[in-house]
Amino acid sequence: MPLYEYQCLECEHRFEKLQKFSDPPVSVCPACGSNKVSQLLSAPAVQFKGTGWYVTDYARSGGGGAKASNSDGAKSDKAEKSEKTESKPAEAPKSSPASSSTEK
Repeated sequence: MPLYEYQCLECEHRFEKLQKFSDPPVSVCPACGSNKVSQLLSAPAVQFKGTGWYVTDYARSGGGGAKASNSDGAKSDKAEKSEKTESKPAEAPKSSPASSSTEK
């Protein structure tokens, strides 16, 4: 079933509604009860399944899924971390105050 997005023209409340194609559009705002509701256009979420489609073709979400190789030449996180540790300037060893021998 398609997910439709609506907005009330009176109170500007936005809401979504799962409806069949044959259902009439929503005409009453659930927040304020106004009859001035318009249907918004939004991009549908599409995911192709079956042979010929690869997991790497989809946008990555927070976790899970297979990782695509970096073909754009970007460095991996591990490589960036090791580079950062190597690029730190070397600190000069702290010299302890020399014990002064006083000769008289």
